[in-house]
Amino acid sequence: MAKEKEVSYTSTKTYTTLNKLTPKTKNIWIAFHGLGYLSRYFAKYFRHLNPEENYIIVPQAPSKYYQGSDFKHVGASWLTKENTVAETRNVLEYVDAVWEAEKPEVLPRFIVMGYSQGVSIASRWLSSRKIQCDYLLLHSGGIPVELKPEDFSFLKPETTVTYLYGNKDPYITEARKTEEQLKGTSLFENRLKVSVFEGVHEVNTLFLQQIASM
Repeated sequence: MAKEKEVSYTSTKTYTTLNKLTPKTKNIWIAFHGLGYLSRYFAKYFRHLNPEENYIIVPQAPSKYYQGSDFKHVGASWLTKENTVAETRNVLEYVDAVWEAEKPEVLPRFIVMGYSQGVSIASRWLSSRKIQCDYLLLHSGGIPVELKPEDFSFLKPETTVTYLYGNKDPYITEARKTEEQLKGTSLFENRLKVSVFEGVHEVNTLFLQQIASM
């Protein structure tokens, strides 16, 4: 009879940063990419931001795989339905290590972004670690069903939460839009703002620029 077991070990993983952290830095971002990205490519979406004012931290999803039948391009995934509880714990401990390595003594404006699959990681990390941020952007992804309003009650009143998606996004149906809005309103004590842009399932760089300039 086959028996599944567990083992713990030390692992080394990469992540990407963009620009330099200096006294001129106005915003620190931690951005969780979507399914199929590598962090170094996802960081390109932030290159249009003022490099002196914005420091970007992009964690790397741990599970890499070849995309397509030619085995040339590599993508990555945060989680699957397989062993999700244990894998979530591993992912969040990795994010903790990234944040511990990058967090400055004096934290400027802190922006947390999750895109697509990264929405689940951003929201789980904030809620489980009670991380304070000034802006939370949930972009074109699903909010984990297990999260409850009390998981986000620690957020300061002035924290802004935005759910952003494209009106032609094939992955977000009308029912899904309503579901996410209702979840967000309940989870974030009516602080949720829903923003819809003209487009498909893609990162809205203009909206990132708006956040950075606030």
